[in-house]
Amino acid sequence: MATATETITYEEVRRRKLEENKKKLEELKLGHLTIALREAVSPKTSPAKPLKRKAQSLPGEFVIRRRSDRIANLPEHSYKEEPSFEIIVRPRRIFKRTGLENRVYASDEAREYATEKAEELQSQLDPKHPSFVKPMLISHVTGGFWLGLSKSFCSSHLPKRDTRFTLIDEHDDESETLYLAPKNGLSAGWRGFAIAHELVDGDALVFHLIKSTAFKVYIIRCSGYYSS
Repeated sequence: MATATETITYEEVRRRKLEENKKKLEELKLGHLTIALREAVSPKTSPAKPLKRKAQSLPGEFVIRRRSDRIANLPEHSYKEEPSFEIIVRPRRIFKRTGLENRVYASDEAREYATEKAEELQSQLDPKHPSFVKPMLISHVTGGFWLGLSKSFCSSHLPKRDTRFTLIDEHDDESETLYLAPKNGLSAGWRGFAIAHELVDGDALVFHLIKSTAFKVYIIRCSGYYSS
């Protein structure tokens, strides 16, 4: 019996202890504190704040910005680069074109006359300086104005590369032309010489090489055949 009494007494004492502890907890409000701690530790998701967007100005609208009165009264300044243009007026070169209808062909008799006279003149020149006779054709005095020279003469006496030559007429007037060595002929500058001296088909020219890059040029007109 003593053992059962002791057991009942122990259980009773334990129950009473639990009730006293519970009352103390209620008095101290520890239960509410525990719940508050749990809520504080657990993360809370805050509602997303709405983003503030800047108002965009539409095309053609003006945005007025605040600035001081001193700056506002100043004239607007543009920093945009404005290209500057300088107009250069170049003189226009005018060339007289020679059409097919203006071409005049010399007769065989007039051509032969001019060539014979040119050969006679050549025979009177100083033989120390080489020379040759060149009868004029339509292609020499109109159109392309290209003057081909004797290949043997070019190989023996003229430079092996393109060279500027001076043409000197009977009045010692000088004209420049370009000698093209690979093609054995006169190109740039010859057109001006032919036009200035009014050369026509049938005329005969004597080229006298008085210097390494200078020709003395004598002109025999085929028109002299008719006057003779």
